[in-house]
Amino acid sequence: MQIADNAVVQFHYDVKELDGEVVDSSREEEHPVAYLHGHNNIMPALEQALIGKSAGDKLSVTLEAKDAYGEYQDGAEQRVSLKHLSGADKWAPGMLALVQTEHGARQVKIKKVGKFMATVDLNHPLAGKTLAFDLEVVDVREATADEIEHGHAHGEGGHHHH
Repeated sequence: MQIADNAVVQFHYDVKELDGEVVDSSREEEHPVAYLHGHNNIMPALEQALIGKSAGDKLSVTLEAKDAYGEYQDGAEQRVSLKHLSGADKWAPGMLALVQTEHGARQVKIKKVGKFMATVDLNHPLAGKTLAFDLEVVDVREATADEIEHGHAHGEGGHHHH
């Protein structure tokens, strides 16, 4: 089956900087990533590149920053109470932390640390970078009516309802 709207696609990915350094990968996870095609669940440029592909296909897509994690925005900083940061006991500039926002957990980079507050950079750690995405399609199947109604994949690698 080929990837088209309302297909559930499972794939592995490696994200590399242009010097070849791998900065993100799904291969450490137990299952590949699953998404429902045509429902804005992954970057539009990646979704476009996957149309018509089938299980076993491998492809490489290089995306400019604007099509990947966005341009780097100067001054996207915020002061956050240290108790809202998770991921370490002691913080230092350059470390990555998770901070809970109204949109869920978000990864931020520590810029300055004080006794009670830290200044964090709200840009995605990969913002402003042109990145190469190596994709391997593991499985393609038709979505269930439930998945289409909910707008995302269920089951392994997809969204679980609790």
